[in-house]
Amino acid sequence: MAAVVLSLISILIWSTLAVLGSRMGHLPPFLSVGIALVAGGLVGLVRVRDWRVPLGTLAIGIGGIFGYHALLFAAFRFAPAVEVNLLQYLWPLLIVVLSPVYLRGCRLTVHHVAGSLLGLAGAALVLSGGQLTLQTVNLPGYLLALGAALTWSSYSLLTKRVRPFPTGAVGGFCLASGLLSLALFALDTAATGVPMPTLTGKDWAFLILLGLGPMGAAFYTWDAALKRGDSRVIGALAYLTPLLSTLNLVLWGGRRLSAVSLGAMVLIVLGAVMGSLDLFRRRPGASEALSG
Repeated sequence: MAAVVLSLISILIWSTLAVLGSRMGHLPPFLSVGIALVAGGLVGLVRVRDWRVPLGTLAIGIGGIFGYHALLFAAFRFAPAVEVNLLQYLWPLLIVVLSPVYLRGCRLTVHHVAGSLLGLAGAALVLSGGQLTLQTVNLPGYLLALGAALTWSSYSLLTKRVRPFPTGAVGGFCLASGLLSLALFALDTAATGVPMPTLTGKDWAFLILLGLGPMGAAFYTWDAALKRGDSRVIGALAYLTPLLSTLNLVLWGGRRLSAVSLGAMVLIVLGAVMGSLDLFRRRPGASEALSG
């Protein structure tokens, strides 16, 4: 049950990303991502000794966190935001269906797959508002978004397969990923000649909040959840993220809650419950975690 609590904490924190990120829309994405990830990494300096991990583990950590954000923001350049968000939110489904591929002894049942598909349908509704148009001209953006989903799901599962490492090492992953993002921003700025934007005090405040929350603490609790729990259950629960994100936008961002959104919430909750049935019928003595 600890894994469920930790994953729900991650989901709650990630649900604030849209509200905080909407305040950063005027800044270049790799600049804001870079600063936020560096802030999230610096928080982990209190456990800097945990940053000493094998090179393979370090590559998975940086590849997951940096690779996901790099592919996602590249996708936004080539395709509309609604379609990109929908496709990148395939990562919870991919965590479920790829679990047997990455993790030994892990098998899928009907309720795992059904729960993930219900969650995907709900996420599609809540992100698109019931209106979605996929056009071939945006194919490069779609492929990049799918790459982002595959990257994050693979990172999440591979952290369960490699030799166990302390969650504090995530701080090193974040810091390295943030520095790479800032390097990309510097290269892009030099190539295009666009001047460096001026950051206000409010900008810095929101960037630090991003780094402390959805691009910092959430990565630590997510890693801790995956180490302790069943990836199939956690993947099903992850579809609560777009639902809670939409509610936050309604509460704090001035958006309205439509009938489509309400229907989507029902689908997501049903999917999360169905995908988590193992929690309610686990045999005595059965292990909660399936590790490789």
